[in-house]
Formats: sequence, structure tokens, C-alpha cells
Amino acid sequence: MATKTIVVDDIDGYDGEDVTRREFEVGGGKYAIDLGDANHKKLGELLAELAPYLERAAVVKQAGRARKSAADTAPRLQGYTNTDVRTWATEQGIEVGRGKIADEVYDRFVEAHPDARPES
Repeated sequence: MATKTIVVDDIDGYDGEDVTRREFEVGGGKYAIDLGDANHKKLGELLAELAPYLERAAVVKQAGRARKSAADTAPRLQGYTNTDVRTWATEQGIEVGRGKIADEVYDRFVEAHPDARPES
């Protein structure tokens, strides 16, 4: 005895015989969704309503990563890592966020660890 595959409408859970994989495009992207006839009709109506907006809209590209200047790529410390700086700062009661370590924190670390001064 063969088992019957039941396809369920992804929008409302309807599991009628008319539910099938429906493909469509929006803004140059292709998508697929399981829909019955009623929800497929609604999707078509929504896409038709959206079409004039998409025709006039501009594609926004994700910004590329900025190149670092020579100053940014120069080593901040000799023989120590940023983790070392964060650990030391935390032990000293200096608040260090998750992002870029402030210049003043580096300066204070180098004062406490003269051997950390990078070679010029």
C-alpha cells in the first residue's frame, strides 16, 4: 500500500487536493511556497498590487567593507593581544565594550606594560 503525501498550505494550514508548490518572483528573487488555489489567487493579487512599486524602486546593494588605512593596520601592541588588553582593563575596573577598544585604554595598557609599546 502506497502512502499518500499530504501537502499543507504554508499560510493557513489547509490540506486540500489543490495545495501544491507555487513559484513566483519578486524584485528579481525567485521564491517557492506551498499554497492552495485561494491563497495562490491572493498572492497573485498582492504581487500585481506591488508591481508598480517594484518597477520604480532601486536595488540597494550591501555596502562593502572599507579598506583599512596603514594607520589602522599598524600593530597596536607588541607581544600582547586585544584579549590581553580587555582582561587587564576589566581587572582594573575599566569598562571595555564589545566593539573597538578605545585609544585611551590602549594608552593606559602601554603605560602599565612598557614592553607592549609597538616598534616604530
